[in-house]
Amino acid sequence: MASWKRDFASGLIVLGPILVTLYVIYWLYGLVAGVTPGLILKAEALESLIPGSTDQAVQTRRQLAQFLRVIVALTVFIILTFSVGYLMRTTIGGLVERVVDNVANRVPVMRVVYNASKMAAETAFGEQESLQKPVKLEVWDGLRMTAFKTGKVTEDGREVLFLPTSPNITTGFVIEVESEDIIDLDEDVEDALTRVLSAGFGDADRNRGMDAGVSIDVIDESQAGRSDDDD
Repeated sequence: MASWKRDFASGLIVLGPILVTLYVIYWLYGLVAGVTPGLILKAEALESLIPGSTDQAVQTRRQLAQFLRVIVALTVFIILTFSVGYLMRTTIGGLVERVVDNVANRVPVMRVVYNASKMAAETAFGEQESLQKPVKLEVWDGLRMTAFKTGKVTEDGREVLFLPTSPNITTGFVIEVESEDIIDLDEDVEDALTRVLSAGFGDADRNRGMDAGVSIDVIDESQAGRSDDDD
């Protein structure tokens, strides 16, 4: 009984992340296909490639046209992303970003969503140097919390830190701390983010997969009973 449970759990550990990843990819594909306009490529344009008037031929042309529209939409999005990223390195890009931030922060509901989304994007896709160095703070006696340096310093010499919540790092607290109260960590930003995002369960240096976890020796009671009888 214990053997098949262990085999099932081991298979689930391997297949679970794969199935979740495939589902997310399928969901994203359906989302892009749903918002992609049919003007990009109509199914009738593929009639020379897939001739026929049967239901199967018509359905094949529709599916192929939908797939090609998704490819075109993703290609345009990637090119647009690179273009905007290059523009942000110029003076005009910085000015445009400040204007967009100013407009978004003037709308009550949009302000919260915009700032949270921007912080999440900067945390997930930004360079690690922008997050500065992870540190620890002893907020109470014997209790320490992980924070990140922002590179800012107050007028009285205190360092400005961002103390994220877990597992949602888009929220947190901006605190000002004396330099002597900060404990520097001998780890990079990725290790610290892994610990915070996983609510303390993750470890970037630990092996994943079948070797992870605590080994458990399973003893068959029937076999153990037979060994006692033989003795």
